[in-house]
Amino acid sequence: MTVLRPGPTRRTRPLRPRPRAVLVTALLAALSLTLPLTSARAADTPARGSAYMGIGVLAHDGRSGTPSTGDVTQTEGVDVSGYQGNVAWSTLWNSGVRWAYTKATEGTYYTNPYFAQQYNGSYNVGMIRGAYHFATPDTTSGATQANYFVDHGGGWSRDGKTLPGALDIEWNPYGAACYGKTASQMVSWIADFINTYRARTGRYPVIYTATTWWTQCTGDYGGFAVNNPLWIARYASDPGTLPAGWSFYTMWQYTSSGPTVGDHDKFNGALDRVQALANG
Repeated sequence: MTVLRPGPTRRTRPLRPRPRAVLVTALLAALSLTLPLTSARAADTPARGSAYMGIGVLAHDGRSGTPSTGDVTQTEGVDVSGYQGNVAWSTLWNSGVRWAYTKATEGTYYTNPYFAQQYNGSYNVGMIRGAYHFATPDTTSGATQANYFVDHGGGWSRDGKTLPGALDIEWNPYGAACYGKTASQMVSWIADFINTYRARTGRYPVIYTATTWWTQCTGDYGGFAVNNPLWIARYASDPGTLPAGWSFYTMWQYTSSGPTVGDHDKFNGALDRVQALANG
C-alpha cells in the first residue's frame, strides 16, 4: 500500500529567485504594451509651427457641402501657409481669386519660410493681400504675439493692396482646445492682442474663428464685433450661426479642398468692398 508522506514529490522543486534576465524580459514586455498608445498620441500631435488656418475645423465641425458658385456679390480668396510652399499665383488669379492671406507667424517661435514668395507673389499678380498670425495663447501674452506678428510681416500700409492683419484663433492643435484658459482669460488674451496690434498699425485686426470654438472657449463673447471684421470658418453650403455680436461675416473659409491650394474663402461683397477694407 502506497503511503502519502508530506514533503516535495519528485516533480516539485523549491521556489528559486528568477534569473535577472527573465525579470528584465518581463518588464520590457509589459512596457511594450504601452508604447503603441504613446507613439500614436505623439504622432497625432503636429510639430510646433506647422499649424494653419482651419487646422481643427474638419475634426471638430466636419464638412457638409460647399456654397453655390457664381455669386457676384462675393469675391473669391485663398489662405496659404508654409505647408503649400511656393504657390502658383498666376494660376489662382486666372481662376478668379482676387485676394489672399498668408501665414506670417505662430506664437513667438515661428515665421513662415515661404512668406516672401506667398505674400509678395499674390501682390505681384494683382491680388489684394494680407498676413495672418496663428495664436498660441498658452505660450506668451497677446501683446507679445501681436508685436512679434507686426515685426515679422504682419504690418499694414494704406497702399490699397494690403488688408489688415488677421488673428487666427481656433482649436489648439498641440493640446487642450482652449489652451488651458478660462473664457474670461481667453477674452482678455484676445483683447491684449487686438489693442497692441491697433496701437502698432492703426487698424483693428480681422478675427478668424469657428462658432463652436468661440462659444466653447470665450463663452460666446460678443464685445469684439463692433470693431473687428469676422472671418468665419465653416465647411458647408452656408456659414451657419455666427458668434455673438456679429450680424454678418466679412470673410468665410468654406473649404479646405479647393483647386490649386486647398483653403478657399468668400469675401462678403464685390471687389470694391475688399478694396475698402484694405484702405481702412
